[in-house]
Amino acid sequence: MSTGVVIILVVVAALILAPVVARPLAPGRRGRGGGRDLRRRFGPEYERAVAQHDGDTKAAEKDLGERLRHHEVLEVRPLTVEAHTQYVAAWAGIQEKLVDSPAQAVADADRLLGGLARDRGFPDDEHDARVTALSVHHPHHVDGFRQIHTAARRASEGGAGTEELREILVRARALFEELAADRTGGEHGRHGGRAGSRAGSTSGAEERAGTGRRGAWWAGPSRRDTTRGSTS
Repeated sequence: MSTGVVIILVVVAALILAPVVARPLAPGRRGRGGGRDLRRRFGPEYERAVAQHDGDTKAAEKDLGERLRHHEVLEVRPLTVEAHTQYVAAWAGIQEKLVDSPAQAVADADRLLGGLARDRGFPDDEHDARVTALSVHHPHHVDGFRQIHTAARRASEGGAGTEELREILVRARALFEELAADRTGGEHGRHGGRAGSRAGSTSGAEERAGTGRRGAWWAGPSRRDTTRGSTS
């Protein structure tokens, strides 16, 4: 075989293999859960992670990939109808309390969300671990939990105004509705893949139920929850 033919074959082989070699290196597609996949899945959490890493997208995507690895598959526990009714009534009572006791209302909402997340199967060891897991399954609304947890601490020190607390409580309500949406059915066993579906608004009858009987969430946060801020 002549040298010219060999050179031609090498060039042809290189042209065939080049797209295969280059594909894993294409921007925005760095394997499962990378680049565009992470941006699409995490939405605002992706942008938040990038900002936390000073614009370093590789570091942010590594962080988000670790979240997926640890929390993508979750053992979800559906709420009973009774527990759902108690949570909805308690949230309605918190909203009423906001007018006269905003600091207490926000503190109660912080405890309620933490307890509801635990009841649904999210980590119960510390606040930061719950927020990290919630960011995987509820990325569009988890920041409301961060904000209300921070606001509860600030309000206890007199560092937050009534209007600010009201706005934070409104933002946190979206996460509450998602977590409280499923009752005795809907999700069973493992919850993996895409983030949980959005819940519709609670019914008017449930809103009028009053403050109801306090459920297990009212036992309050763990010691770690009261001493640690959210860094997730």
